[in-house]
Amino acid sequence: MTHRIVIVGGGAGGLELATRLGRKLGKRKQAHVTLVDANLTHIWKPLMHEIAAGSLNSSADELNYVAQAKWNHFEFQLGRLVGLDRENKHIRLAAITDEHGKEILAERTMPYDTLVISIGSKTNDFGTPGAAEHCLFLDTRAQAERFHQQLLNQYLYAQASSETAAPIDIAIVGAGATGVELAAELCNTAQQLVSYGLNRIRPEDLRITIIEASNRVLPVLPERIGEPVAQQLQKLGVRLMTGAAVSSITEEGLTTKNGEFIPAKLKVWAAGIRAPEFLANLDGLESNRINQLVVRPTLQTTLDDNIFAFGDCAACPMSGEDSRNVPPRAQAAHQQASLLVKSVMARLKGEALPEYHYKDYGSLISLSRYSAVGNLMGNLTGNVMLEGWLARMFYVSLYRLHQRALYGNFRTLLLIISDHLGHTLKPRLKLH
Repeated sequence: MTHRIVIVGGGAGGLELATRLGRKLGKRKQAHVTLVDANLTHIWKPLMHEIAAGSLNSSADELNYVAQAKWNHFEFQLGRLVGLDRENKHIRLAAITDEHGKEILAERTMPYDTLVISIGSKTNDFGTPGAAEHCLFLDTRAQAERFHQQLLNQYLYAQASSETAAPIDIAIVGAGATGVELAAELCNTAQQLVSYGLNRIRPEDLRITIIEASNRVLPVLPERIGEPVAQQLQKLGVRLMTGAAVSSITEEGLTTKNGEFIPAKLKVWAAGIRAPEFLANLDGLESNRINQLVVRPTLQTTLDDNIFAFGDCAACPMSGEDSRNVPPRAQAAHQQASLLVKSVMARLKGEALPEYHYKDYGSLISLSRYSAVGNLMGNLTGNVMLEGWLARMFYVSLYRLHQRALYGNFRTLLLIISDHLGHTLKPRLKLH
């Protein structure tokens, strides 16, 4: 019987893995590759802040899983993982319903020989009172679009009202990459909306505050990256509150642990990650305190050789004497997907599996059209600091590399040309 490979999660890593295995194994009928995801389309998660600000139209940049499966010789199944039976080697998928609650697909099981779990992560609000009720998150396309619509509604209301427009206060919890990139993108949005005639709210009336518990911006990155980012944000008028942990959130705003109140109509939580809760009780597989599945250097789960996990939902040890886990970054998921292509091939041949060794190629932070800051690390470049236009070009290239892995060289080139033409024919901001 043909070996059945089931990949759960169509994020950047899972989709790249399914695409490459489909080309290598599915096309030659050497294995049956199935990708499972709860959505019909894919959006690269690092773009969520652009969708929220309206500078990216998600409908234009989405990838359809059904079409991708057809083009790359794998099968796509719509579903959400809710259970696992390791003894009988099958997963359980929840029933799918439409917007009226009518069942489209019944709950069902799916057999596997090799199971790969790559379902990503979600924002961790650390149980902060009021966060879940009053904050917006940017984990999914729907959440990002909800933020964009709420922001746009504020401008549309102000434009139609005869009253003097009130400033819009936005609070962003977390000065990591998502928080600072969203703040810069919102500054650009404020200027773009005025240029399109929504001028009752001036750019300076979009008042953005970033609240960060640690003592600096971008705390997980080198300080030499965080410092110029902080300077640029302050130049754009963004208020930075570092060393300020949020204690509670209400509809009116946020309160820090030292008692300071920050008023905000729109509140975004962009601090911390955790894997989905159900992974903590997935048929006895070992997990850590943030629900990540614990894996060995081969990316196999510690208690089952037939189940692999990678990306943000996996706790993978760093190589050598470093006791930390691999950081939850897009480059790690891409590297692990590349390794798992080799692993699956070796598994089918009965050979020993390779081990994953994380390679840090640096970090790049986009500050919308204003700038970008980061460093590149590699054998040829060493550790090179980048800022400005050149850093921005390298940042854009990361998305193009993701597209290349999914579409190939020729189709990616066509996408680049299409995007360039689109900028001359369409608004620079999503206005609906």
